[in-house]
Amino acid sequence: MKTTSLLRRVLALVAAALLAGAACAGQNCEARRPSIDSMRRDLALAASVSRQLDDLAQRDGTRVVLIARAGQDLSKYGLRYSHLGIAYRDEAALGGRGAWRVVHKLNQCGSDRSTLYRQGLAEFFGDGLYLHEAGVVALKPELAARVVDGLKGDALLATLHEPHYNMLAYPWAGFYQQSNQWAIETLALLADPGVVSRSTARDWLRRQGYRPTTLQIDAVTRLGARVGTAHIAFDDHPFNRRMSGQIDTVTVDSVFAWLERAGLGAGRCYPASI
Repeated sequence: MKTTSLLRRVLALVAAALLAGAACAGQNCEARRPSIDSMRRDLALAASVSRQLDDLAQRDGTRVVLIARAGQDLSKYGLRYSHLGIAYRDEAALGGRGAWRVVHKLNQCGSDRSTLYRQGLAEFFGDGLYLHEAGVVALKPELAARVVDGLKGDALLATLHEPHYNMLAYPWAGFYQQSNQWAIETLALLADPGVVSRSTARDWLRRQGYRPTTLQIDAVTRLGARVGTAHIAFDDHPFNRRMSGQIDTVTVDSVFAWLERAGLGAGRCYPASI
């Protein structure tokens, strides 16, 4: 028993070291106290993004954007951002002055469960950042017009939410759901009346040409993750690809590339780092 327990602890440490933020989306649960400087930079980034989104709204009529933050260093996977939300301008907020709101899904601190959130930009960017930088892709006006009203309804946004969370969920299966996956499945729901389930959302994404990112994750790392972490699983991935270390999942970078490729996004914007 002691040997087994020790092995489990070692594998958990391996998983933590090698899979820290492995692609994706969720809650940063490190036990740390944010510094005054980091909080200042969080707020400065939120203010900068708000100004730039307001400029887009005034210049181009932008109403809905997909917005990303860099909560972890994913450069070894060739990725820039870790977490995706859908932002819209709420004209009724702040006494009619208007404000940007972000709807997104977060893992509950390393557990296998998740919750949906509606937040302001300061809250969205105040959750522990690796880089004080934001990525934004504005939806094309016709698509934004179809989805903007639905973003205001909590019940509608929960339609395709699967609380059973897996940070590396396979995008073409329905047992788990990670945060970036919820965002694009919900985009499908709001964009097309024919989308009424997660299955039909996946069909819509395939028709629109979405392609996930393929991560190379070896067997030792997969074993450690399966034993030592509740929010990572691989049993939804196709067996042959899993055994060859090819793990397909939804990343911010793949979503941004898809929106441009499919003509659904109106160009990519990188608000300046703070």
